[in-house]
Amino acid sequence: MPIYEYECDQCGESFEKMVRFSEADQIPACPECASTATHKKISKIFSLGSSDLGASSSYDSGCGSQGGFT
Repeated sequence: MPIYEYECDQCGESFEKMVRFSEADQIPACPECASTATHKKISKIFSLGSSDLGASSSYDSGCGSQGGFT
């Protein structure tokens, strides 16, 4: 089950809730004030293997004239 992040429009409380996929469209009540005026927050995504890693690995892979040996 995924964990969704929510924020309460009434009191501003941020909270997480584990929700079944079949219930993902239901809006939970705020655990702080019990208001049903809550909304899903957009989560940040962490990605490993960006193009920065590829650029540095291609620079380090050469051992010819770049290495300084002749």
